[in-house]
Amino acid sequence: MIRLPGAGAALVAALALAIAPPAAAASPAPAAAKLAPGAWPQSESDLRADPAIRFGALPNGMRYAIRRQQVPAGQAALRLWIGAGSMMETDSQQGLAHFLEHMAFNGSKEIKEGEMVKILERLGLAFGADTNASTGFSQTVYKLDLPRTDDETLDTALKVLRETAFDLTIAPDAVDRERGVVLSEERLRDTPGYRAVVERLKFLLKGQRLPQRLPIGQVEVLKTAPASRIADFYHHWYRPERAVLVAVGDFDVDAMEAKIRAGFGGWTDAAPALPDPPQGPVAPRGAQARLFVDPGVNQSLQIAWVGPPDLAPDTRAKRRQDMIETLGLSVLNRRYSAIARASDPPFLSAGAFKGDQDDAAEVATISVNAEPGHWRQAMQAAEREQRRLVQYGVRQDELDREIEEVRAGLKAEAAGAATRRPAELAGEILQSLPDDTVVTSPDDDLAEFEAAVKGLTAETVNAALKHVFQGQGPLVFMTSPKPIEGGEATVLAALNTSLQVAVTPPVQPSQVAWPYASFGAPGKVAERREIKDLGTTFVRFANGVRLTVKPTAFQDDEVLVRVNIGDGMLGLPADRQSPYWATNALIEGGLRKIGVEDMERVLASKVYGARFSLTDDSFALTGATRTGDLPTQLQVLAAYLTEPAWRDAAFLRLKAAVKTFRDQYDSTDGGVLARDLAGIIHDGDRRWTFPAAADIADASLSDVQAGVTPQLRDGPVEVVIVGDITVDQAIAETAATFGALPPRPAPGPVETAEATVSYPQANAQPLVLTHKGRADQAIGYIGWRTTDYWEDPQKARDVAVLREIMELRLIEDLREGQGVTYSPQVTSQHSLVWKGWGYIAATVEAPPDKLADFFADAQKIAADLREHEVTADELTRAKRPRIDGLEKARLTNSYWLDQLSDAQADPRRLDVIREIIPGTQKVTAADVMRAARAWLKPDAAFKLTVEPTAVVAADQAAARSAS
Repeated sequence: MIRLPGAGAALVAALALAIAPPAAAASPAPAAAKLAPGAWPQSESDLRADPAIRFGALPNGMRYAIRRQQVPAGQAALRLWIGAGSMMETDSQQGLAHFLEHMAFNGSKEIKEGEMVKILERLGLAFGADTNASTGFSQTVYKLDLPRTDDETLDTALKVLRETAFDLTIAPDAVDRERGVVLSEERLRDTPGYRAVVERLKFLLKGQRLPQRLPIGQVEVLKTAPASRIADFYHHWYRPERAVLVAVGDFDVDAMEAKIRAGFGGWTDAAPALPDPPQGPVAPRGAQARLFVDPGVNQSLQIAWVGPPDLAPDTRAKRRQDMIETLGLSVLNRRYSAIARASDPPFLSAGAFKGDQDDAAEVATISVNAEPGHWRQAMQAAEREQRRLVQYGVRQDELDREIEEVRAGLKAEAAGAATRRPAELAGEILQSLPDDTVVTSPDDDLAEFEAAVKGLTAETVNAALKHVFQGQGPLVFMTSPKPIEGGEATVLAALNTSLQVAVTPPVQPSQVAWPYASFGAPGKVAERREIKDLGTTFVRFANGVRLTVKPTAFQDDEVLVRVNIGDGMLGLPADRQSPYWATNALIEGGLRKIGVEDMERVLASKVYGARFSLTDDSFALTGATRTGDLPTQLQVLAAYLTEPAWRDAAFLRLKAAVKTFRDQYDSTDGGVLARDLAGIIHDGDRRWTFPAAADIADASLSDVQAGVTPQLRDGPVEVVIVGDITVDQAIAETAATFGALPPRPAPGPVETAEATVSYPQANAQPLVLTHKGRADQAIGYIGWRTTDYWEDPQKARDVAVLREIMELRLIEDLREGQGVTYSPQVTSQHSLVWKGWGYIAATVEAPPDKLADFFADAQKIAADLREHEVTADELTRAKRPRIDGLEKARLTNSYWLDQLSDAQADPRRLDVIREIIPGTQKVTAADVMRAARAWLKPDAAFKLTVEPTAVVAADQAAARSAS
């Protein structure tokens, strides 16, 4: 199905909207034309459904979509879609559609409570990664990703989905045990950003049902609703005519269809059907503003117009009209990007988007992120640019650029269509279900696009743009960490003032050419070695640049590139704040001979990427491209290596954004942990700490350059290329770019003192961090120091299995047994770079008064693992999902790009690749117990908590009073 660039970014930014005269009073939204039971939307459309998918229906009305996908071999994705979510709840059921989703894992007619996840783990499915579910306003989805497609695995997976569809028990005692888990998820989701989204929905969809039916529901309902009320929702809304089974993978389609018919053909309705609750009409409104103040939000605003939803069927004409509007908005977003990248920009970022909100309304939006205190300038600049677009339109050269960029993306999708993963293909089918859109093939998408844009003129796009920013409004929703003097009246007055200012025509940019097509005479190959068992080639050029190439067939027309330079954190001082937080200034600063905006314009027809990051042992430039664009990709990365412009405007923009993000971290327990944990577990080493507010304020571009430039200029260079490419192609294109550069040194040995960092010492009392969020939100962390990977690679693999078992135990104890938390996690690391550094740690979100119990439970689990061997079943449930996950990862280009980095300088890394799966397979129960005895000692644990500021202050006051 067609994916147009730009829409995703706008959705992330907000329900974004824009500006036009107030509309007349709204009429009730037309009712969506419902498909007949068992029908698919292509039966009422002129679009051709993807011929690779078998669409069908059972006599009871349940639909299915089956596709054979043999890449990767032996894998499959199964999805059960139910066309019911929180919108269908009564007042007394708010939150029970989501609660019911949880109960799908807690007992059914043939699978007793607590056994479903274990059954799947024995087959190699990891809980969370391969076994998951989600609930939305109008849908609930159950997901299983299968590591193999033998009959046992397929039959078991279909049985699990069948039991979920119509045979759940929903036992009262099981419901009571699950309440704490659901309430933990409610706490986890309740962030300032979430609260802002809720308030925005209430404001934009005033009087409509959707904002009153949030999937998480009402806390009081979650605490008190009896099992019978959940069952009532289940029996009325989980019905065959509301269900779709999606199956994509390496299996015979006829056999899968027979299995679906046999398993689901007997499903009958358990209760009378209920009508879909009405959304309610879009309310007639003029200009209004809503100000949402919360210390944890950034300063942002959306200007929106709301109209009735577009419920027309999915047709060729509708897609063309949507595409024309999207192309016009892409031009506007491009202009916003240029403004944000300019010197002294009025906003940090801005975007425009138009879309349907769950069949409740169609919303057009301008969304703007501003520096604190600069919201007026941000609003005015974004609003005026939108009016400039509507009044003067887009230029033909701007339109042609957006067409070229979309074309490049669609061509890449078509070229890689045969090797899409089952989960991706299943996801496309799922995406089509809520809106009854037709699932079309990438080849047809490209052909339809070419037909639609043939002869497309700016005049046609400009005519469409006249109607985009219309509806009830303008409705201005603003978030701010601090109150605004005058409140909402001030916000609305600022908009009205801006609307009085006339706009001028846009300035046409000058034409430029790509100036980095040549780097001189291609370099000569000095050495070439084959690593036959890993299908990898090592090359060294005469100038010292090293190239590692691994051709693959994992994804047609995909090539990933990583350039490792210097020695990264190893070469930085431990007592000075590292520049990792500001490394993106290199990319956003553009190149000496061309800025980022001009580069994107000149290379619009190319697929390439550019990211810059700091790793333990290198600075890394990375990009993803298609086979034919590898020359451009390497030119871009080589230009950033040799001639970054380091423009002040990019750094100042980044600096302002980071300061804003830093302030927001304090508002939640998860934010504080995400910000501070890396520095803490490296014992305060400044290379990992998040910069303090003073660090950000005092930082200069020259400081960042001082930390980065010497390594870029003088450090060793390694290029890693993985994907749909031949070795000779990779050598030739690298020779023309990196191989043509001045000489680079070979990587040298690292001094032991430079490669040393510490994990924090054990503590009797937890280190206490504080956050400014809800009083019932807290996090506990307990970790034990281990060691680096190279000290004993097999023992490192033993610890990895120990980690999996600890997580199984915590899930069974804290989530399934006590219902204390939503998602306890256990992590571990064994460094390949830092001598002696490694750890295994458990983290849990829970109310503050439960943290002491968590630490006690974790120590109890550790003691049991030290004293007793795990059972054969538990070992299987830990090892098999891990091994299957590793095998799946090895069938991706990203895995090899990461694993082959630095392998020429340190050939031991090749053995890491070779040994990870057989080494995991050989781990025994005795090995796990030895690992627990070696590391999980009761007096060796480091503990920390993230607790509400008010709770910590109260505890401290109580302690002072008692003393």
